Amino acid sequence: QGLKPLVPTESPAPIFGTSKPPSDLPAAETFLGKNKVPDLQKVFQRSDGLPVHLKRGVPDKLLYRTTMALTIGGTIYCLVALYIASQPKNK
Repeated sequence: QGLKPLVPTESPAPIFGTSKPPSDLPAAETFLGKNKVPDLQKVFQRSDGLPVHLKRGVPDKLLYRTTMALTIGGTIYCLVALYIASQPKNK
């Protein structure tokens, strides 16, 4: 009997694009929700002297400060580890 092919031998019917959504799907608003882009554009384009990565307030500041602390702490840890590793071992 042998092995059977995994791929069907008949090709599926071609599907052509249409400009209207299928009728069995709900409206696009239920998928996407409210468009937040205009609100975010107002926030990020406001000229208040803050850099873009700090425009949204306390959560951005907390994330920025945590990242800076981890970066500085990691750099200090690496420098100390390199210093300790470079010391001659006394026996």
